[in-house]
Amino acid sequence: QVRIVESGGGLVQPGGSLRLSCTVSGINFRIYQMEWYRQAPGNQRELVAGITSGGGTNYLDSVKGRFTISRDNARSTLKLQMNSLTPEDAAVYYCKAASLPYWGQGTQVTVSS
Repeated sequence: QVRIVESGGGLVQPGGSLRLSCTVSGINFRIYQMEWYRQAPGNQRELVAGITSGGGTNYLDSVKGRFTISRDNARSTLKLQMNSLTPEDAAVYYCKAASLPYWGQGTQVTVSS
């Protein structure tokens, strides 16, 4: 049974930072490309960042230079370090194995003064 649990969201002021974490069980984590998505109210879910099994990364243009995705294969954990947050980054954030149809419950990020 695949289980995905995101955590680390919260309320932060503009310019602040958050570090999201995602723990995955039930799959061979290390062989999968992993991704962070987000969905704001009224918007489609969008891909924010991805990391291949070999550690190669890609980012949504609007988060380049501010967000960093990383993975710990030994702990089956995916991270997203988010710096210089803006109100436009507010959303529910989800992690996903790229080729599998499983989603967690997400973690809410709110950016407001």
